[in-house]
Amino acid sequence: METTTLNKTALVLGATGGIGGEVARQLQAAGWAVRGLSRHTNPDADQDGITWLRGDALNGDDVRAAAAGCTVIVHAVNPPGYKRWSTVVLPMLDNTITIAKELSATVVLPGTVYNYGPNAFPTLTEDSPQNPLTKKGAIRVEMERRLQAFAQQGGRVIIVRAGDFFGPQAGNNWFAQGLIKPQQAVKRISNPGKPGLGHQWAYIPDVARTMVTLIAMRHTLPAFATYHLQGHWDHDGTQMAQAIQRVVVQHGGAKPKISALPWWLLRLASPFNETLKELLEMRYLWQVPVRMDNVKLQALLGQEPLTPLDLAVAATLQGLGCLTR
Repeated sequence: METTTLNKTALVLGATGGIGGEVARQLQAAGWAVRGLSRHTNPDADQDGITWLRGDALNGDDVRAAAAGCTVIVHAVNPPGYKRWSTVVLPMLDNTITIAKELSATVVLPGTVYNYGPNAFPTLTEDSPQNPLTKKGAIRVEMERRLQAFAQQGGRVIIVRAGDFFGPQAGNNWFAQGLIKPQQAVKRISNPGKPGLGHQWAYIPDVARTMVTLIAMRHTLPAFATYHLQGHWDHDGTQMAQAIQRVVVQHGGAKPKISALPWWLLRLASPFNETLKELLEMRYLWQVPVRMDNVKLQALLGQEPLTPLDLAVAATLQGLGCLTR
């Protein structure tokens, strides 16, 4: 158990990213003192109520200094553009776990669907077998294994797994890298999915709201607490693209055309672009319907936070600089 239940100080690793930044902002709005660690900020800089410290999540001493006195560490850090994923992700997590042990702090991890393979599809519960097809998925499984070991040794862990992220300040995801082009008016939408196949999306502010709610309840949760977020279920694989169309028109743009994502082009370009290479590796998740079961989360919270799809899409396109007005 944490040394005190009154200390509301949290370190967010990855606070410059989409999900980490949103969790940091919502924690601060909920009355937490929030610190962010960045390799590019001035030490002790204060912005939006978040105290920014210079440091690297790969450096244990940097993490230790930033986390001093914290009762929660949100581990939302990822290598930018998926670069060096296989070599830096686990060492960064090991630093977080080591410091969390020293502080008796709760570790919070935004989870993904990448942990799972076809033998668990189409409906995923928290207890579904984790046998992924990809290297990235295998690393995700190992991350959770190490966190579970930490919990078994007396630590506390909260994991919220969700579908494909999208949100106003997140550019490293399928929405921003596949369907549209950031900082450009939307004239064409590339749909990665097969016609008629459902797909799951997770609006980052909703994911963050869920995580902040669970953080407030952490002392009543199991030591290794995992929950699935249902998010927005696109039942036939066309609802997200059509929502983008509606929002663009509502904001004065011409109705964009929807076309199938040219997977062959991604394959040609992937040797020269790490992000495209990683996106291509996840193609299998677009070839079958995969849905997260949120019964466990609903039983705990009563209702999952869910922003209406068109409002979520409008905020996302606005944040990515894709709306004319």
